[in-house]
Amino acid sequence: LSERQYWGSDLQLPKIPFEEIMYDDESAYKWLCTLKKVGIVLLTGAATRQGELVKLGHRIGFLRLTFYGPTWQVQDKADANNVAYTTGKLCFHTDYPVLQHPPGVQFLHCIKQTDSGGESEVVDGFHVSNKLKKQNPQAYQILSSTAVDYTDVGVDYCDFAVQCKQRIIDVDSRGQAVRINYNNATRDTVFDIPAEKVRPFYAALKEFDDLLNSTEYKFTYKLKPGDIVTFDNWRVLHGRQSYQSGSEVTRHLEGAYADWDVVMSRLRLLRKRVLNKD
Repeated sequence: LSERQYWGSDLQLPKIPFEEIMYDDESAYKWLCTLKKVGIVLLTGAATRQGELVKLGHRIGFLRLTFYGPTWQVQDKADANNVAYTTGKLCFHTDYPVLQHPPGVQFLHCIKQTDSGGESEVVDGFHVSNKLKKQNPQAYQILSSTAVDYTDVGVDYCDFAVQCKQRIIDVDSRGQAVRINYNNATRDTVFDIPAEKVRPFYAALKEFDDLLNSTEYKFTYKLKPGDIVTFDNWRVLHGRQSYQSGSEVTRHLEGAYADWDVVMSRLRLLRKRVLNKD
């Protein structure tokens, strides 16, 4: 499980039927192992209605409650309190770096899909971080050592005002990336670092962002109704192409989170069941 499989635009998106992982332990074990190693798995054939992610949460243990609720609806909304609730393009980001402990895993269930636009985009943040470290060690060092302010204020599941500092690239004792914290929608206007370090930071961030958006690393696909994309929110940055709004909702995804502690607990239990079965 410690071996990561890095990928770029050549990603062969792993796919497993939703019903299989719900009722077959071997399929569920394969799903979670692949999720840990590759960082993303597509579950296919779920019902096109709200509530399927709650079932998925029960399969692994439980979902993560956040200020946007146990699940949340991604669709075009009037007076949107989040950029995701618009029809505009979403640049690459990880969710919730404004929390001290961002959710480890994210689920997005496609209930309705627009005919034109709305394609999903993903990039392997660990793979890109390794590339940055190789081509510009100083930029990597800056992004892995500079604390960036994030903030989010609003009303959804409840009213909230959260704020914290994160490094764009969190690293372990060996200097290897273990979590990406990057979301320009919630990056604060406050940036309290010495003035002489501001330009080097933004130069490093631009180089990282350019790599994220290069054709060599990003993978584009379009969710179909019934698809559930499951991915590592600490590793995989995701985005969305824009689409046209209409008089009715043309694109509807339901989202949810889980913590890696919950996922890894279920993976270990499934491993025991599968081995005992053999």
